[in-house]
Amino acid sequence: MAAEIAIIGAGISGLLACKYTLSKGFNPTVFDSNDMIGGVWTKTILSTKLQTPKSLYQFSDFPWPPSVTQNFPSQKQVLDYLHSYAQHHNLIQHINLNTRVLNLTYHGGPSEQEMLTWTFWGGTGQPFGPTGKWQVTVRDTRTLCTQVHQVDFVVLCTGMYSECPNIPEFPADKGPKAFQGNIIHSMDYSTMDHQTASELIQGKRVAVVGFQKSGMDIAMECSSANGIKQPCTLLYRKEHWNMPDYLPWGVPLEFLYQNRFSELLLHKPGQGFLPNLLATLLSPLRWGISKFVESHIKKKLRLEKHGMVPPYSFVKSVNSCTIATVPEGFFERVEQGSIILKKARGFSFCSQGVVIDGETEPLNIDLLILATGFRGVDNLKDAFISQPFRDLMDTKDNGLQLYRRCVHPRIPQVAFIGFSESIANLFTSEMTCRWLAELLDGTFNLPIIREMEKDAYEWDEYMKKSSGEYYNSRSCLAGVQIWYNDQLCEDMGWNPKRKKSLLREWFEPYRPIDYA
Repeated sequence: MAAEIAIIGAGISGLLACKYTLSKGFNPTVFDSNDMIGGVWTKTILSTKLQTPKSLYQFSDFPWPPSVTQNFPSQKQVLDYLHSYAQHHNLIQHINLNTRVLNLTYHGGPSEQEMLTWTFWGGTGQPFGPTGKWQVTVRDTRTLCTQVHQVDFVVLCTGMYSECPNIPEFPADKGPKAFQGNIIHSMDYSTMDHQTASELIQGKRVAVVGFQKSGMDIAMECSSANGIKQPCTLLYRKEHWNMPDYLPWGVPLEFLYQNRFSELLLHKPGQGFLPNLLATLLSPLRWGISKFVESHIKKKLRLEKHGMVPPYSFVKSVNSCTIATVPEGFFERVEQGSIILKKARGFSFCSQGVVIDGETEPLNIDLLILATGFRGVDNLKDAFISQPFRDLMDTKDNGLQLYRRCVHPRIPQVAFIGFSESIANLFTSEMTCRWLAELLDGTFNLPIIREMEKDAYEWDEYMKKSSGEYYNSRSCLAGVQIWYNDQLCEDMGWNPKRKKSLLREWFEPYRPIDYA
């Protein structure tokens, strides 16, 4: 009888996990609390578009339809594409919508003390335990009826951008309760229908906190609604290398950061002495490429005029996945005065609005929108009933210690998909799902737990070093996507070199279609 696989989340990662486990003859069931598939793409800000060129954000076996001519498709086009993919691979019948997973409980396996003595993942090194099963407790969000499903394996695809907004902490007497206006998170704003969102900001003095994609998009919508009469103030802590386009001085960015030669310039986790030495010797070239891109951004966005030149290199933005695409006309709105950029290392609340650290006069506002990101990893901790498993999800000091960015050496019969970022997250999730499907199918075996933990630690140390102060519980593979793919391919017995000539292998960008 086919093994039962529970997949939590029907976003991109969940759809991919369903497709690839189904292709291996398993019986997947997907649970999602939303009323439609698509994950973060189901509810977005009106102006939301794809952040990366569609050639990178594409399923390896399912190209974008010819009708989508834009290089950066709209939210509706992305959602239509995901629905078409699910229908093409007959995934819909395996998806339970309006179904919230309440918790996961491991039953029938060894005691928690025995698990600590394991040499191999799950005790045997195999993906399916001889006796252990996971019980998945779910609730229908419409009827509130609860059910328990017993499965052989769980794939967590809840992602980093859902349900757990990152809310800054404030002193008790200077927190949100001191403010007489309204405070919402960008998550709340994006879940509103477009008319409600428009009415919320119309005629209001709005401040937006955060200078990443959501913050800029919301500031643009406030600017369109209120103009210079009620300018939107965007508070930011640090400047970022946000992109006006993906063509620095006419050169596609993927030719600079998405091929083997570009990764040759980086120190990568797990590589040997000679490649590390070569990366050190080539560091001037890495610096020069970064300055080449920076000069384009500075000129096109007039960053020096606005005092918005970041104090760090562009390559650091790549390695920390902090790049966003600037909405068209954003800095023109700044020059017109309908958007006011204000640097703030911190702030607190008062009755009239917020007080910026170092200033005495408050910024008087009616509405504050926090575009401060998410803490999606917290969802993982809350999912587990067992305290030892919950403790393993604690990312206070380190990121998720996942082998191949997918399985935790100490948690049996569970995989995590979609908790690593790259220039195109779909690309990363698909490669990881293919690796997982081969693991479940017995194509290869995992090393002993000690070696898995060592490898996970090396990757986490790489993330800390390459991301610097932007390191957090998520992992960024943008600078080493091909190196990561190579390791997965070698595990699966595939040839990691996918191009047809040596020249193309080194200098042509790697895209999802190369792994079709």
